[in-house]
Amino acid sequence: MPDARYLAVFTMDKTGPRWAAWHAMTPEQQEEKARTGVAAVKAWEATHSDVILYVGGPLGPTKRIGADGAGADVVNLLTVFMVVKAPSHEAAARLFEGHPHMSIFPCDGVEVMPVLGDEIDP
Repeated sequence: MPDARYLAVFTMDKTGPRWAAWHAMTPEQQEEKARTGVAAVKAWEATHSDVILYVGGPLGPTKRIGADGAGADVVNLLTVFMVVKAPSHEAAARLFEGHPHMSIFPCDGVEVMPVLGDEIDP
């Protein structure tokens, strides 16, 4: 059976202690930590390039559209996403153990879920 596709969404509690600690740093400290973090993420991506289907990227501010069609600004936990392939859900989740987004940046987790259905051909 071929590898399945999995969406990985990094989460960050923007009211939590990791977020607060990041924002308690000076801009210079944040910049240095970000430089280290970006290098570590690039190294992680290079190591896992054979299973990354779409590198994704950071997610920006969110607008929620309701049934009434009105858009509202909301804050959620979603911060970065990517799509990987793996032989199982468990294997896909294990790919993210020790990921730099949680050890260097203030992300607090990664939610990994299968992408269901047939692939969409653009």
